[in-house]
Amino acid sequence: MTPLLKLSSAIDRVNEWIGRLTMWLVLAAVLISAGNAILRKAFSIGSNAWLEIQWYLFAAVFLLGVGYVLLKNAHVRIDFISTRLSKRTNAIIDILGLVIFTIPLAVIMIDLSWPVFERAWISGETSINAGGLIRWPAWLLLPAGFTILALQALSELIKRVAFLRGLRSEPFTVEHEKTAEELLIEELAAKAEAEAR
Repeated sequence: MTPLLKLSSAIDRVNEWIGRLTMWLVLAAVLISAGNAILRKAFSIGSNAWLEIQWYLFAAVFLLGVGYVLLKNAHVRIDFISTRLSKRTNAIIDILGLVIFTIPLAVIMIDLSWPVFERAWISGETSINAGGLIRWPAWLLLPAGFTILALQALSELIKRVAFLRGLRSEPFTVEHEKTAEELLIEELAAKAEAEAR
């Protein structure tokens, strides 16, 4: 299990780096969007390329950032239910979700999107809009994003299994103190449990 935990740690480090890079893409998208709007409104200067780069950056933020979100355990959860369950039960639910849904979906999406990227690359496909951009970078985001998701899902699967085997104290990566929201949820859950007794 130790080599797998090392692999998990390496994947986590890569996704930490990608996640931090992705945050800068948000800033780039905002600056380009604002600059484009100012030029268009104030000087009647516009370009389809500037609009399309905003779309590319928006897609990059979501597709490349998905592994970081999973790493930080910040994805959508039903906290009302998950806080009432033990860590062990949550780890088992996570394992099932990763094995049955997340990893197969990622593999299917990689398989389906790679030929689309490949065709765009070979053909030199460009946007149908005047002055538009080449399309292959946008199409490459799909297999890249789902590869990142699949790798992080594998890392999370390793961590959950290690937790169930007693090799980790937490089923996921914990790097920070609990937020006020998390503390409130725990407090409400404890009150509800006390009232139920």
